[in-house]
Amino acid sequence: MRVDVLGVGFDNITMDQAVAEGVRLMDTAGAHYAVTPNPEIVEVCREDEEARQAVCGADLVLADGIGIIYGAKMLGTPLKGRVTGIGFAQGLMGRMAENGKSLYLLGAKPGVAERAAEKLRGQYPGLRIAGTHDGYFQEDGPVIEAIRESGADVVFVCLGAPKQEKWMQKNGGATGARLLVGLGGCLDVFSGEVKRAPEVFQKLGLEWLHRLATNPSRIGRMAKLPLFLVHVAGEKRK
Repeated sequence: MRVDVLGVGFDNITMDQAVAEGVRLMDTAGAHYAVTPNPEIVEVCREDEEARQAVCGADLVLADGIGIIYGAKMLGTPLKGRVTGIGFAQGLMGRMAENGKSLYLLGAKPGVAERAAEKLRGQYPGLRIAGTHDGYFQEDGPVIEAIRESGADVVFVCLGAPKQEKWMQKNGGATGARLLVGLGGCLDVFSGEVKRAPEVFQKLGLEWLHRLATNPSRIGRMAKLPLFLVHVAGEKRK
């Protein structure tokens, strides 16, 4: 069952349930994709119908962002908990490593995906990296063909929102992969280019504050969080 938050339906599941569902989709014939919207992406969906359809059309819509949890609670339809994209990816890779599944990394600046691949091989023995490609491509065709030829079971699509959601909806079936996951800037974290927030920030749902403190240029994007809560309050009054 999905919980509607400003027009985006979120799967009401825990992290463990999300990983289990990801594994099920990975083992199910056909192409599937998962998205991890935060308040910023929900705000984009309010203005971009194509983006909203791409997000809501996903097989898994996970609440990545403490603001989504607050918003759902304000609307009287609380979610079971936050399911971060990076946490979901880590749980999924652990299960993939156990079963010898293969992963393709797509996105970020040139060289980042390759560095992420090296680190992930060490962290998840048994995980097969089928291939990598940076996010600076002009044509989809060669990238789709490279993924198909790699035989990857899963693709982490890190192109930023809403580009990655639209890309997965449009091209997922052509890649031959069973599951594609939109993960924003996760490759920067996996490669070590960007340090994840300390655990205390993660537990308190304040990773956004740590990112702002370490990268003040994000202030424009962060401004969408209070706007999101204003829109939630308006929806509640209705």
